[in-house]
Amino acid sequence: METTTEHYRLLLGLDDAWDVVRVDLSLEEKRVEIGLEYVAAGGTCPECGGDGPLADHAPERKWRHLDTMQFETILIARIPRTQCPKCGVKTMTVPWAEKHSRFTLMFEALAIEVIKACGNIKAAAELLGLHWNAAHQIMRRAVRRGLKRRDTDSVEHVGIDEKSFRRGQDYISLMTDLDGSRVLEVSEGRDESAANQLWKSLSLENKRRIKAVAVDMWSAFLKSIRANAPSAEIVHDRFHVSKYLNEAVDKVRRQEHKKLKKEGESPLTGSKQLWLFNPDNFSESQSLRFADLKELELKTSRAWAIKEHFRWFWDYTYAKNAEKHFRKWYGWATRSRLKPIISVAKTLNRHLNNLLTYFRHRITNAKSEGFNSRIQSIKSNARGFRSFDNYRTRILFYCGKLDLLPERITH
Repeated sequence: METTTEHYRLLLGLDDAWDVVRVDLSLEEKRVEIGLEYVAAGGTCPECGGDGPLADHAPERKWRHLDTMQFETILIARIPRTQCPKCGVKTMTVPWAEKHSRFTLMFEALAIEVIKACGNIKAAAELLGLHWNAAHQIMRRAVRRGLKRRDTDSVEHVGIDEKSFRRGQDYISLMTDLDGSRVLEVSEGRDESAANQLWKSLSLENKRRIKAVAVDMWSAFLKSIRANAPSAEIVHDRFHVSKYLNEAVDKVRRQEHKKLKKEGESPLTGSKQLWLFNPDNFSESQSLRFADLKELELKTSRAWAIKEHFRWFWDYTYAKNAEKHFRKWYGWATRSRLKPIISVAKTLNRHLNNLLTYFRHRITNAKSEGFNSRIQSIKSNARGFRSFDNYRTRILFYCGKLDLLPERITH
């Protein structure tokens, strides 16, 4: 037995302050229980770090450890309490687990890797033999740990965007580090208050170092940027501009399709995607049909041509040349007599200065948009979220590029 207990003491990486006093094996329950005892006369205060004599021991606790030969392994101990001259009686920290955790550091490290690999907390919990809530708590501690360690000093370009949360008009707001391709923070809602919450993830010095923010034209976001990072330039995101133009084209198509159907047959039936997708990705049959549609004197065809012509705006090297292009395009769009196109053109004209900042920073929310599929996968795997906090935890766990593992892992 002495050989067995010493064997486990070495495996757990314990110092001379701790002894393994018993190892109980239950074949029926497929479990190994390891009893630990604190044998030192004093200890270190967890708050001030000062030394003090041993006061007493807290009630017995248990921690799940890595399996031993496929047997569930449990550590059992009474945590010592030290009499600190400065702080009073304090419960000491144990070398194998974090405060309040029911799992050892090594087990949590394994669990984190399994959760990351599975991409689904339910599947990970089943593999680990845990209840869903226990796996979720490990994930929460990992995210909290990662946020505490995270370095944001190099962040210079951020993106702010919105994503759907639940059905209806429920949204979340995200801040992403565009250079580091990581989600920095998630807040509930998409108003100014939600945007302000995002900025709390950065220190005052961090915010002063922000050079530019890629963002939609949503006024709540713009007000928040001006309030929190007044020296940062606003860059209106090309993907949202493209979205506005596509929506305008689709409005023209729907209006024209409705009118043509009243008069008889409409050639626009089933053509929605042809006007919105990139023609370079069309199949042969789609290309032929689209070519025929463009030959017809349709308002939708004119709206599409105006939308496509705007794309050249982003290809210029210098802002002054891009502005000249915009002026010509704006004249064409506002004379088109297509109300949806005119409305978007006027919106873009009001925000022209923040469109031209693109040529100084060349940033977009493409990386934020790139998180869409990952976030959608998170939602699908969880079959939706009732709790925003759970949703935030998942996004930061999978998309935050955080250092999630425990700091002290015994060997």
